[in-house]
Amino acid sequence: MPLVLSFDTAAAHCAAALVSGDQILATMSEPLSKGQAERLIPMLEELLTGAGKNWADLDLIAVGIGPGNFTGVRISVSAARGLSLSLGIPTVGVSVFEALAYGTIGFVKVKRDARRGMVFTQEFEDGSAIGEPMLYEGTALEADAIVDPANLARCAVGKDTGIPPAPLYLRSADAALPSDPPPQILA
Repeated sequence: MPLVLSFDTAAAHCAAALVSGDQILATMSEPLSKGQAERLIPMLEELLTGAGKNWADLDLIAVGIGPGNFTGVRISVSAARGLSLSLGIPTVGVSVFEALAYGTIGFVKVKRDARRGMVFTQEFEDGSAIGEPMLYEGTALEADAIVDPANLARCAVGKDTGIPPAPLYLRSADAALPSDPPPQILA
């Protein structure tokens, strides 16, 4: 069974799990509205040490790719890609929708609050996507479920590892380009 390290910072948290087959060896989750970049790697170190494992034991990295907070998604994806390169192991991106729909039976419509009167959604049948992720106007009536980092690992096993993970963005960034003209470069 591959030893999979999974983590997610797409929302106001930092969550991670260490999974081998059906066995969850360790899991951690901390609510964080900011500071995920500073907390993520130390949390992963603690998770590995607590399970009696080290970086060299890993076979695969699973990372939450969103949708979610732009900065949080970029933190996770960047960390996963850096770890993949430094450890020489594959990394697989898993959407929040896939992780929430993992193991479900029948039709499920996963919804996430996208803020500003918008909702992220995707439909699944028996845990497999049957439609593309979408963004629409409305509100998610129930509170967002926290993504189980172990489900990120479970979803990643068997997925194509030849494609580097990339953030799943369903809308453009809130940031605006500066209104001032760029500086002129003098020769």
